[in-house]
Amino acid sequence: MGKGTVVGTAVVVCAAAAAAVGVAVVVSRRRRSKREAEEERRRRAAAVIEEVEQRFSTPTALLRGIADAMVEEMERGLRADPHAPLKMLISYVDNLPTGDEHGLFYALDLGGTNFRVIRVQLGGREKRVVSQQYEEVAIPPHLMVGTSMELFDFIAAELESFVKTEGEDFHLPEGRQRELGFTFSFPVHQTSISSGTLIKWTKGFSINGTVGEDVVAELSRAMERQGLDMKVTALVNDTVGTLAGGRYVDNDVAAAVILGTGTNAAYVEHANAIPKWTGLLPRSGNMVINMEWGNFKSERLPRSDYDNALDFESLNPGEQIYEKMISGMYLGEIVRRILLKLAHDASLFGDVVPTKLEQRFILRTPDMSAMHHDTSHDLKHLGAKLKDILGVADTSLEARYITLHVCDLVAERGARLAAAGIYGILKKLGRDRVPSDGSQKQRTVIALDGGLYEHYKKFRTCLEATLADLLGEEAASSVVVKLANDGSGIGAALLAASHSQYASVE
Repeated sequence: MGKGTVVGTAVVVCAAAAAAVGVAVVVSRRRRSKREAEEERRRRAAAVIEEVEQRFSTPTALLRGIADAMVEEMERGLRADPHAPLKMLISYVDNLPTGDEHGLFYALDLGGTNFRVIRVQLGGREKRVVSQQYEEVAIPPHLMVGTSMELFDFIAAELESFVKTEGEDFHLPEGRQRELGFTFSFPVHQTSISSGTLIKWTKGFSINGTVGEDVVAELSRAMERQGLDMKVTALVNDTVGTLAGGRYVDNDVAAAVILGTGTNAAYVEHANAIPKWTGLLPRSGNMVINMEWGNFKSERLPRSDYDNALDFESLNPGEQIYEKMISGMYLGEIVRRILLKLAHDASLFGDVVPTKLEQRFILRTPDMSAMHHDTSHDLKHLGAKLKDILGVADTSLEARYITLHVCDLVAERGARLAAAGIYGILKKLGRDRVPSDGSQKQRTVIALDGGLYEHYKKFRTCLEATLADLLGEEAASSVVVKLANDGSGIGAALLAASHSQYASVE
């Protein structure tokens, strides 16, 4: 081999080696760049999560302060302070069921696009509810935007049809009029136990001629037009009905809370502790107060940018602040907003933000609950939910665990804030501590209804544990939280019984 050939070969070899080194350097740089990009993405995700953890934090001291603020606002509402966020509405229910009620009573539960008609045969303390029947009726959409007469005539006609199906298990004493409890879950200015004027329609209703009118009178006239001889003896909202239903089962029930799509609370107040009450004090000495607690607000509430944006974009900005932090209507939406932030800032679901994640209220709280309760090692059920709801076909295990953690943060905050509200009611009633005079502890029962509390196990468990922590071991031993499933319907019938026109002659 000649000298020139050797040199040429050496040059080629060196060039190839240099090229290989160059390729290796490029590959190395790409790997390092990709690794650095991944580290940066994780850093950004961690920053978002850390901020959420801080803003959603609810230490016990904060919850005690929120409970104190709840008591202050309750007292302002009872004084009729026009600026009080809690209206503390007088329900005119001063006689709660005792268990002695007997006879046939009806209930009408109107609170949305469906209504229920219910009848119960009560057998007194021994037999209690002897028989119970109900039917659910869908309201045709055109009646939700029609006239008051059309709506109430439709309801009265369905009620009359239901009455005609009374079987042998139901008995009305001869010479007596059928009596009805009317659960009407729209804003009403109540003027007596059986009268109240509509303040405004909500939930998709927009009916001419009803605002400012007595809804009991509207229903009564419709029943007369149908030839139905029935008297409305109690007008209640669903929370007051739940309280009545709870008291019928357990005489120690002092308050009712609904935690479902929305939220509210009602409790039994001493009548002499209601400064805005005018007239004679009721013989029972008590009055049920409908708090409308969803509108509670306080600077102590741990609101975040996500809460502020949700409120700003809502149909009622500045209102129902507490409800927007703890109720089923909003918890899933808060989770969505946090996941959207993670998708934008940290590419949680890949380089492209899922289009569906931009859609408001696409993530419902029942779906959030299903994800939150996934116990599989790879969170496959959570991943399936993200695919079905958000259209994310392939989520990383890291993204699933981050989503689970976000669900945990939002649910825990909501449950702990709800517990603080209940603790506030107990403080107002003086049931938050052991008697200092050595007297026997009084058992107190909170009746809880609503799908959020009933079906979201982790929310329910957290709420109950937080309430026990706030009360302390000794006081907590005499406070019971009890599910009052569907108490509002039968509760209205029971209130019709306890406020019956025939009660005084029995």
